[in-house]
Amino acid sequence: MSHVAETAGVSRQTVYNEFGSRSALVEAYLLREIETLIAEVSTAVAAQASDARAALRTAFELFLKLASDEPIVEVLADRAEGGELGRLLTVVGRSIALEQLSPLIVATWPQVTRADADLLVDALARLAISHAMLPSADPHDVADAVTRMIGPFVDQLVRV
Repeated sequence: MSHVAETAGVSRQTVYNEFGSRSALVEAYLLREIETLIAEVSTAVAAQASDARAALRTAFELFLKLASDEPIVEVLADRAEGGELGRLLTVVGRSIALEQLSPLIVATWPQVTRADADLLVDALARLAISHAMLPSADPHDVADAVTRMIGPFVDQLVRV
């Protein structure tokens, strides 16, 4: 809190007054950063609406590349397990993804039901967060592998 206050040019008490606790500050930061990542992913999906598999692949790779530049993800990746912060990232990330990406999928591909969109987004969010926190390969390669695995389900969903 002291570092945040110093960086913001305010007192530590001001930061506590605004956020209430360190946990609330971290949650506010996570919300902002995840919403930014989701907005970028949404743009990528909309740009490739004619090819659902390509949209999935591009969005997944973009998320991993953007997440790799996030300081909070670096902190989590440096620790073998994220503990409370990792759980918070997963819960908040999944929640925002379901709120924003499921409706985008249904709007982009109207033949997809909300339940199927939620199933797809939940699985992708869990995979994306896991790969972001514990990267095992280049984002391009991971996106290819995830698309290979989930692509048939996506094809089934968007069939007219």
